[in-house]
Amino acid sequence: MSIAAELARLGSATVYEASGRQGLVDADLRQLIPGSRACGPARTARCGQDDNLMVHAAMSRLQPGEVLVLTMPQPAPVALIGDLLVTQAQTRGAAAILNDAAVRDSAELVEMGLPVWTRWIRCRGAAKQAVGELDVPVTVGGALVRPGDLVVLDADGATVVALERAAQVLEASLAREDKERVKRDKLRSGLLSYDLDGLREIVERGP
Repeated sequence: MSIAAELARLGSATVYEASGRQGLVDADLRQLIPGSRACGPARTARCGQDDNLMVHAAMSRLQPGEVLVLTMPQPAPVALIGDLLVTQAQTRGAAAILNDAAVRDSAELVEMGLPVWTRWIRCRGAAKQAVGELDVPVTVGGALVRPGDLVVLDADGATVVALERAAQVLEASLAREDKERVKRDKLRSGLLSYDLDGLREIVERGP
């Protein structure tokens, strides 16, 4: 299994914790496809404000397995994507879309099934005039996303893993998964995290 596939399976929360609490996309994201999860290298587009010209341009570079990351100078409830652009992304094999703006045609997008995470759902459309930038570092919810960095997405949100740390973070995430499996068995036997994690001592020691 590839690093991206394993990180997708492990999930954004496990990866975030195992990476040293780095890469959190601290934003209220809506997961359009319930139960969906994805991970892939970022293909970034920095659009002009309230403009999606660069989303159209990004489709010409999008490669199979990539996560399309769409931003504007300021997040706003303007639809950067709808069913026609998502049709193109799906046809080109995108793993997912992380949209720091709005989507429209949301019912159709759910039926299409391409995993999409977005801040808003709005019918307000974007202009197509402002030339922005492709394949440049962008920021989403306080997290830096560089082209090629891995973006992990699931029901808990999104975590960004720097490409050069991907193997290290995967190893740490697998170790965390194993540790939690052992701990879960102990909790099922009746033990408490209050004791296993040394929390009782903190409480009884007092302020």
